[in-house]
Amino acid sequence: MSSSAFKGADVSDRLDRAIDNALADNRLVGTVVIVARGGKIAYRRAAGFADRESQKPMQTDSIFRFASVTKPFVTAAVMRLIEDGVVRLDDPVTRFLPDFQPRLSDGSVPVISIRHLLTHTSGLGYPFQEGSDGHYRRLDVSDGLDQPGLSLSENLRRLAAAPLTAAPGSGFRYSLGMDVMGGVVESVTGGSLRDAVRKLVTDPLGIVDTGFAVADVERLATNYFNSESVPVRITDGMVVPLDAFNGSLTFAPSRILDPNSYPSGGGGMVGTAGDVLHFLETIRLGGGPILKPETVEMMATDQLGPQAAACGPGWGFGFGWAVLADPHAVPSPQSPGTLHWGGGYGNSWFIDRANALTVVAMTNTAFEGMSGKFVSDIRDAVYN
Repeated sequence: MSSSAFKGADVSDRLDRAIDNALADNRLVGTVVIVARGGKIAYRRAAGFADRESQKPMQTDSIFRFASVTKPFVTAAVMRLIEDGVVRLDDPVTRFLPDFQPRLSDGSVPVISIRHLLTHTSGLGYPFQEGSDGHYRRLDVSDGLDQPGLSLSENLRRLAAAPLTAAPGSGFRYSLGMDVMGGVVESVTGGSLRDAVRKLVTDPLGIVDTGFAVADVERLATNYFNSESVPVRITDGMVVPLDAFNGSLTFAPSRILDPNSYPSGGGGMVGTAGDVLHFLETIRLGGGPILKPETVEMMATDQLGPQAAACGPGWGFGFGWAVLADPHAVPSPQSPGTLHWGGGYGNSWFIDRANALTVVAMTNTAFEGMSGKFVSDIRDAVYN
């Protein structure tokens, strides 16, 4: 990377150091990091192992399980349907899914809108936010990362049987709303969410390695999670504690290999770091050919204000991602309006539109690659 690409010292050296330190400290097994500035690749590196046990090196075209990196792709497909007039933000979900009528604790059935689903203000939640005796746990609701072969209709039936945590519109709570949104998309299009995302998002962008199925199993990275010493290989049914939620997340890496697994709109996709960068650069440049610029502006605008405090200090929430409202509250070197999200399998990204900067850091290590020191180290290496 040329020294003129960024102000300050050599960014390439700082990024290399952040990556090397994470690998040496056994916080990561493998990663692909790509930085684009002004539409040009300024840094790209694959490091560590795609599979540690076989000593298979990570490659720049390695395929990662996305987890919640799925959400922006699905949100883009939904916003395209809104542009086309077949869905409206304030439509009730029951217009498309008549049987999806979860109740409040008093037994009443409130109206949940498409807007509520997209902004995580529907009153729904995730099983990983609960203890073992929670309603979702008792009903065996899937987070979208476990239970290979489970159908969407069955998971939505279970989800609708659980009481809402709050009245729709009353507050932000990260949720399975995007999985419900997947059901809405299938109802509207008459096909699968897989086909809708391919038709509306990935095909127009020429993206071939990203979707709800693995394009090349040989390139699929093995997943690990951080333990006290070295990362441990994730196997089906493994329960990993999530201290931030006083809960736990159950993984099933084989889920993506079972064609009967429902396409989770919140966490079911796989793909490459390069594909994620291409999609995010499309967003940064205004959305063409998949979305109109005014749609992207709406998506990049904080929709919730203080309600989105669960995203972290200084962050609001738009459609598909968090929006940086106050960099001083984080604190962060990123510009106001920076877009950011990540995924539970160990991924993160951000777009700083003011600086024409897009950064993708895909890893195969949960949760360091999503919310650990590595994420802030990569950010700070870019900005110095």
